[in-house]
Order: sequence, then C-alpha cells, then structure tokens
Amino acid sequence: MEREHMPRAQRIVVKVGSSSLTSVENSLDELAIATISDVLAKLKRSNPHVELVFVSSGAIAAGLAPLGLKRRPKDLATQQAAASVGQSLLMTRYTDIFARYGVTVSQVLLTVEDLIAQDRYTNVHRQLERLLDLGVMPIVNENDAVATAELKFGDNDRIAALVAHTVKADALVLLSDVDALYDKHPDEGGVRVHTVSSPDALEGLSIGAAGSAVGSGGMATKVMAASLAAASGIPALVTSASKAREALAGQDVGTWFYATGTRRSTRMLWLEHLADARGAIMLDAGAVAAVKRRNSLLAAGITGVEGAFEATEPVNLIDMQGTVIARGLAAYDAASMRSMVGLHSREIIDQLGDEFDGTVVHADNIALVTS
Repeated sequence: MEREHMPRAQRIVVKVGSSSLTSVENSLDELAIATISDVLAKLKRSNPHVELVFVSSGAIAAGLAPLGLKRRPKDLATQQAAASVGQSLLMTRYTDIFARYGVTVSQVLLTVEDLIAQDRYTNVHRQLERLLDLGVMPIVNENDAVATAELKFGDNDRIAALVAHTVKADALVLLSDVDALYDKHPDEGGVRVHTVSSPDALEGLSIGAAGSAVGSGGMATKVMAASLAAASGIPALVTSASKAREALAGQDVGTWFYATGTRRSTRMLWLEHLADARGAIMLDAGAVAAVKRRNSLLAAGITGVEGAFEATEPVNLIDMQGTVIARGLAAYDAASMRSMVGLHSREIIDQLGDEFDGTVVHADNIALVTS
C-alpha cells in the first residue's frame, strides 16, 4: 500500500504518545486530547466504513498530578499506582469527547502475555473483532496497573504494532511530538526520511533512544515498532500528532515504512523483535544448522549456558562466533539446562529422570533473528 492510499484503508491502528497528550505540568492536556479525538471522530463520521483502533498512552502521566508527583516515577509500584488512577481519568475524557460525535468507545487493557499466549491471544483477537463489528472504537493501552517489569511491552509503540498485526490492519500510524524520522538531528541539518523500503535503509541513521519526561518511548521505539509492523506485512507511518489529519488523508508527511514481509504468528514477532532475553545458550555448528532449518534445539548440540533464566523465559541462541542467530523460549531453567550440556536424550533421562527429554527449546518457540 502506498501512502496516498491511506484514505482507502478500511482498518487503521492509530497510536498517540504521552508527550502529545500531556502539558508541561505533566497533567492531561485537554486541548491535545480534544484535537486528536476530533481528527479520529471526524474520520469515522466522514467514512462510516473505516474501522479504527486507538492505542493511547497517557495513563501514568494522567495519574501524576492527582498523586502529587512531579515526574514519571522510576519504581514499578508507583508507576502501577499512577496508571491505576490515571487510566480512569483518561478514559473518562475520551468517552465524553467521542460521545459528542456519536462514537462509542471501549477500553481494552493488555499485557504481553495476552498477545503471546495462544489461548489469550485468541480471546483478544475475538474481542477486538467483535468490537469493530459493532462499530465501536477500541481504545487500547498496556495494563500498567498490573504488568510486571519482566513482562512489559515497555512502550505503546510496540503494543500498537502487535495490535495492528492482531487485527490485520491495513496500516499503522504512530503519532508523537516528532514529525518524522531524520537522517540526523534536525538541529544538525538533518533531512527528513520520506520512506523506508527495507531494514537496510535504516543503516547509518542517527536514531535517538531517549523518551520524554512523561513517556517511555522515543524515536528508536517508533522505528522498531514501524519495522515490526512492516515485517508482518503492514505499512506504517511515523509522524507528529499535530499532523494526524494530514497523515490519515494520505498527504506527504512523516516517514512511511513500506510493508516488507508477510504475516507471522504474534509469538514469533514478539520473540524476534521485542523479547528481553534473560540468558543465552551457546550452540555448536550442528545445532546452528538444525535451528536454521527450523528444528528443535537439543541438549546434545549446546556447548554452554549463560544467565539465570526460568523455564518459558526468552533466551538468545548464539553460534560459535558469538552471533545471536535466534531467540526462543527455554524449556527448562538455566540450572537444569547446564546439567544437560552436550548430553544425548538417553543420557539425560538416565541421569535426570523421565521428565527431561533433551529438547531445550522447541521448534515452535524459536524465532530466527534476521541480521
């Protein structure tokens, strides 16, 4: 899909960041919320057939002022408290504003596990599809009030990319306070990158990683999310919230990421692009070849184990040159896996018991990492 075809898209996921929804005092910016709501509501009113999923940050930021906090807290418990207070305030604003346009909205709070556990993923997909069938605009946010540090998306750019994949969106639009990706900082004479046609096009660009004082993302996370969406067959646009109307009208704003891949399971996308590896497994040449053929990783082919991970946690699979070739979910904890290094299945059963079969990472839980 080309940028100018955006007005013909039937299903669009739009994400707006905290920095675009809060004032300098770290409270909700009523004008900013009203402005983005106006853009989305008028789009639905002018095109009744368009289906929108709105991924909105701002819950933690909205909870700061009521709790007497001057900046985003660093500890998880206080972040959860701020999110718990702020989420209801944010949804109240949206419900009231969209109701004036005759648009019904719903709240959908997600965690990582909701999109990577198959049974929960199916439930999320079914819920979102039914809401869209009923003409409702889902407003999605990470469930920061309960998400743990180990199982957090970390920012809503990533959750937006996975939601776009979940609902088979025609396009993903990521809005923040930056109007586009630049080849270097604009203050240093940087030039806007109009399009990204492949991952290679990002090489050599200076992409900052820092987020704002009230948000958790930055340009780096937006590029990662846009690239993730593109890799799953969904084009993405990165631009500023102030240019949302032009973006949805297909005008030449922001940076357009062309779709570069085809649909894959959400679990595989998460493993390849987003999972925070808790350890590493070193592989011999035979195991590397087997993994690249998309076979399961057996204990006989591993030469070492690093980290203190538990069973089902993500780990890097590393070749003899130290390169990460894949990422997978460990079948056993690190201590158990160390006792299996180099052993064949019969030896493992004899030494450790029948519950250990020698498959340390199953093929269904391995995602090859593209270079």
